[in-house]
Amino acid sequence: MTGAGDDDPQRETPAEDPSRPEAGSASLQARLTTARDDFENRVDRAREQIDATNARIMKRTGRDLFAAIGVGVIAGAAVIGSLLFLKWVFAILALAIAGLGVFEITRALQARGRRIDLVPQLVAVVIIISAAFWFHSAVHWTALFLALAFIVVWRVVAQMSGSDGRVYASIFTDIIVGCFISIYVPFLASSALVLLRHEGGEWWILAFLLVVVAADTGAYATGLAFGRHKMAPRISPGKTWEGFAGGAVVSLIAGALAGEFMLGIPWWAGAIFAAPLVLSAMMGDLGESMIKRDLGIKDMSSWLPGHGGVLDRLDSILPSAVVALAMFQLLAPLGAS
Repeated sequence: MTGAGDDDPQRETPAEDPSRPEAGSASLQARLTTARDDFENRVDRAREQIDATNARIMKRTGRDLFAAIGVGVIAGAAVIGSLLFLKWVFAILALAIAGLGVFEITRALQARGRRIDLVPQLVAVVIIISAAFWFHSAVHWTALFLALAFIVVWRVVAQMSGSDGRVYASIFTDIIVGCFISIYVPFLASSALVLLRHEGGEWWILAFLLVVVAADTGAYATGLAFGRHKMAPRISPGKTWEGFAGGAVVSLIAGALAGEFMLGIPWWAGAIFAAPLVLSAMMGDLGESMIKRDLGIKDMSSWLPGHGGVLDRLDSILPSAVVALAMFQLLAPLGAS
């Protein structure tokens, strides 16, 4: 006969002893699962916030900020590495980048009905960039004139062979625009390679790139946060005077630091070095925006995520390379004194 207490449904099961190994393992696993779920929830919330912020920035600026940062980091690493360790690699990079820029603007102009010949344009890139880095300055200028003459002769011969009925004014305009491309892209870019040939030139290139990037980034961030007054709404609606002021302040600070720690010149000379670069970067940016507006396009291409085309990233750098070369001639003696 069984006792009544043995089958009592109300009897409580004894509590599991936490000192038992299997109980401790289950408790640890439960804590780990909870911690993992909490971490995943935090990551999901952070991702949603980042995506929402990026969406707001894209709505206002038309750029994917995080894609732009990724491309910028990769490009910056390639440029810095080649400048500091293998200068000839930087020259090859400059040659390739200038060639892509010329290809972009040539295709854009051709789409608008201009007769621009791609082959002589690319030949001009090779001639001008190569002469700037591997030959004497006199050869560099000779290469420019030879490249322009080649472009002119090619267009005249092509026009005579084509006989498409274009009037002389249009032919002359095609020639002028073709020569402008070679001056605007490879010749301005070649100024950086002329600077690179000088002793310590790689540091001056890094300094001017730092100042220009600081001006662009500072203007972007300041304009995004405080921009109210449009600088040139008919040319570039997104640019504001507040953004320009913020970019100028950031770039002057960057120039002073670069002068003191990179170029071996006084901090105030570094600020002087940066001041004209701020203006050249702004004018280059507005100049390319004016070209794109005249062509009826937003970007030269879509090759660089978050940036647009190659020329969309070179717009402020190209004219600044000439200014940097001039400022080097002016300020470099201060480093030797």
